[in-house]
Amino acid sequence: MNKITKTEHEWRELLAAKGAEPMAYAVTRQAATERPFTGKYEGHWSGGIYRCICCDAELFKSDTKFDAGCGWPSFYQAASEGAIEERIDLSHGMRRVETVCAQCFAHLGHVFEDGPAPTGLRYCMNSASLDFEAS
Repeated sequence: MNKITKTEHEWRELLAAKGAEPMAYAVTRQAATERPFTGKYEGHWSGGIYRCICCDAELFKSDTKFDAGCGWPSFYQAASEGAIEERIDLSHGMRRVETVCAQCFAHLGHVFEDGPAPTGLRYCMNSASLDFEAS
């Protein structure tokens, strides 16, 4: 997989050209978090693929999405092995596991070990980091 790097200006231009929501840059490039129950994909249940808003990498399939009740789109597994990288996040006085796009390093959200079978994982994502392609 080719890694994608761009300058701050290039990321801003790319997101603007894609019509990404205003929060997309802050979320993907600065690790901000959208408020719960405000993201466009939190209550979205159509069939398709969720892609990285920055580089279009395939991140999640809709059939792995579930209602975690947490206010953010949640998935129990990534679309493929290696699609997402995990990093230890010690911000905000707690220890969490941050998830980033493996191709462009966009911040996506966090993964927790309180999800459903078969993985027991809950990938808690920011809608602003995602784009959706209907199937």
